[in-house]
Amino acid sequence: MARLSNQVEKLSRNVTKLENEVAALKQRSDEEIPEDVLIAISAAVSAYMGNRGTVRAVHFLRHRSWSQQGRQAVQHKAKWQ
Repeated sequence: MARLSNQVEKLSRNVTKLENEVAALKQRSDEEIPEDVLIAISAAVSAYMGNRGTVRAVHFLRHRSWSQQGRQAVQHKAKWQ
């Protein structure tokens, strides 16, 4: 019975953790993108496309794997220099 109780407690902690993560992701996805960021993105697109490009949509990513990959690449490169 104690083993079952421990498993239930562990699962409850995991569910609470996941609920907190979902709430944080929902809050992050509801955030507005600041105007200065939109202007910077528009300027970059314009410079790259030669004033032919149009920014139609900008949104926050729901995960941060791209930033983790970038840090890994930088750290890996620094390790071998």
